[in-house]
Amino acid sequence: MEDIKRKLQDEIAALDYELRTELPKEILRARAHGDLSENAEYHAAKERQGLVNARLNQLKQRLAEMSMIDFSKIPRDKVGLGSEVVLLDLNSGEEVTYKLVTTEEADAAKGRISTSSPIGRGLLGKEAGDTVKIRTPGGVKEFEIRKLTTIHDATERI
Repeated sequence: MEDIKRKLQDEIAALDYELRTELPKEILRARAHGDLSENAEYHAAKERQGLVNARLNQLKQRLAEMSMIDFSKIPRDKVGLGSEVVLLDLNSGEEVTYKLVTTEEADAAKGRISTSSPIGRGLLGKEAGDTVKIRTPGGVKEFEIRKLTTIHDATERI
């Protein structure tokens, strides 16, 4: 979780520098070319300024949300953020392991799924032994939760 916060803070710092230092210089240079109504450099710099500002606000909001995660409210015996879940796909008979992570950490190819993904949402609050039906873009999947390791179990081992 700290890695993600650090990445967000780094991107915020880089965008903040661009917004406050680089873009004002570009806008001044473009203004020096004269007529602003037909000045492509000026319009491009102003458009970039708007995009950078929007992204900066989005990152600051996400960082604030992540700082408010209360780990004491993540259940100790149910699937939640940070849980590793071993599932039996009842349709195919295959076993699959997922770790529930934040959207920034998600990488389905590595078995890291977001708590806001269809499977992630379907597993939240469930316990080992539960059978769940989850609607995915590929159709309804049915899983049995074979093993659950919560974020609390993982930190207790460290």
